[in-house]
Amino acid sequence: MSTVRIERVPVEDTYELRARVLRQGRPVQITGDDAPSAIHLAARTDDGRVVGVVRFHPQVCQWRESEYAWQLRGMATDPDVRGVGAGRALVAEGLVQISRAGADLVWCDARAAAVGFYERIGFSTVTEPYDMPPVGLHLGMVLDLPIR
Repeated sequence: MSTVRIERVPVEDTYELRARVLRQGRPVQITGDDAPSAIHLAARTDDGRVVGVVRFHPQVCQWRESEYAWQLRGMATDPDVRGVGAGRALVAEGLVQISRAGADLVWCDARAAAVGFYERIGFSTVTEPYDMPPVGLHLGMVLDLPIR
């Protein structure tokens, strides 16, 4: 893979990768997918293949007071391209877009295996591990954004 481009996409463009990486045997739709304020992003290779997806949407954070918090959810990268920057590029573009919308905080329920990824891009862990069946252990993470 030489490069990826990040683009805003209809939620349906995220389903195949979500099904394969995140939602095995469960519906690919997640609550809030159809909200008008939801931002769905995809990382595409030069040949158009979706190798990463993420959704951002306004949502109150239970761990931190905020004027305008957004949740990062449904983050997935194709295992074949992990470590080459597609995930980082997706989050970076999402942070630009939600900052422009006035967000002052982004938060997520991070799978335990992904905590290191989020820490490397500036998120802080704010909870002890908790179980989210049927997926498993998660940690609550937050990232303060500059107010624009």
